[in-house]
Amino acid sequence: MQSKTNEKYLTVTALTQYIKRKFEVDPYLDQVFLRGEISNFRLRPHNHQYFSLKDAHAKINAIMFKSAFEKIKFQPEEGMQVLVVGRISVYEPTGAYQIYVSQMEPDGVGALYLAYEQLKAKLAKEGLFGQEKRPLPHFPKRIAVITSPSGAVIRDIMTTVARRYPIAQLVLFPAVVQGEGAKDSLVTRLKQVNTLGNFDTLIIGRGGGSIEDLWPFNEEQVVRAIAGSKIPIISSVGHETDVTLSDLAADVRAATPTAAAELATPVLQDEILNIQKLRLHLIQSFRQRLKLAQNHLHQIQRSYVLQQPQRLYENYVQRLDMAQNGLLRNMKVVFEQNQQQYRNLKQRLIFSNPQKLATTYQQTVQRDQIALIRAFANYLQRQRQNFQNQAQALDHLSPLKILGRGYSYTELQTKIITTVTQVQKNDNIRVHLQDGVLDATVQKITKDAEK
Repeated sequence: MQSKTNEKYLTVTALTQYIKRKFEVDPYLDQVFLRGEISNFRLRPHNHQYFSLKDAHAKINAIMFKSAFEKIKFQPEEGMQVLVVGRISVYEPTGAYQIYVSQMEPDGVGALYLAYEQLKAKLAKEGLFGQEKRPLPHFPKRIAVITSPSGAVIRDIMTTVARRYPIAQLVLFPAVVQGEGAKDSLVTRLKQVNTLGNFDTLIIGRGGGSIEDLWPFNEEQVVRAIAGSKIPIISSVGHETDVTLSDLAADVRAATPTAAAELATPVLQDEILNIQKLRLHLIQSFRQRLKLAQNHLHQIQRSYVLQQPQRLYENYVQRLDMAQNGLLRNMKVVFEQNQQQYRNLKQRLIFSNPQKLATTYQQTVQRDQIALIRAFANYLQRQRQNFQNQAQALDHLSPLKILGRGYSYTELQTKIITTVTQVQKNDNIRVHLQDGVLDATVQKITKDAEK
């Protein structure tokens, strides 16, 4: 009985599988068109993408597998409003229902336009569009053209080059310029032309079309290949109003294929006329210079230097004579000055006889010795007199001298007594006189106030 009761209960797995089956067989959930805001998005390069779609009141988990995500042209971002197409199913391990997205585009803005703006901002931030543009060669010998071999672009370029500058060699590198495989075809051709490297100019382009038709020229790999080209590139994609990222990366943008050919080549007839003008100008200039040179030659031939060569050094001869005369005068003046200086020195030497100077110095030394002895004797006498005066003054201040005048001093146990308060009756004291000492005993003490 108990086993039959248990048979009524389903497992969680069985219930989830049943619900998943309901979702998958429901025709309304097999293809759902959904509008919402991207949430919890974190880009996983080259992998499946997991995120959520939400509005003001609800949220649903979403998954977009790698194969589907690689087909979208723009970069999804957190908070972006999108339109998605997908199917609703249940993820069994968690029992959560979610949408499996197969298509996605921005809500209100075309996906290609958004992708264009996103990639343009990214490459501009890298400085790819701001790099220095290379000048086009004025007289190209070989021009490479990357475009469709069957389109009107190559015919326009060939016609224009043949009309303007037929001596240039055009080399077509046929490429797919629209649809699947166009991106890889263009990149391959760009690399091939740069690998060959024997081209002066490269033209890449195609005719007009929608943004979808022109999209290969907005692919990041194509734009980077154009920017990295070692050969100057002219980009001519679409009509004049169509501006692709390839146009921004190229060295020069042309509005049409015909304009691209005109930018790449000069007009041969104009160049020939210009060469003829330059040739004529060169001949005229040469004749003018030749005429000036001939006139200068005639002036030289008529100059006195060639007709009377001796006049060339007449001034130098005169200047030499003047210099010689001046040298003689200067030498005479210097000689006389030296003679006068010699006489002056000789006279001074006579007055400055060394023997006389020695005698004079000896006499000076003797006088100085006598003066020194006399000065020392006077100094010694003054010091002796000063010493006697000091000794006499010291003798006047001697205690013994004072005792000789009737004074004495008294001691009590080797201490000098200066007041009666220092002794008491019957103290033994010593009285010092000029010629001896008296030992006495104090019999009575009388203070000045008691007299």
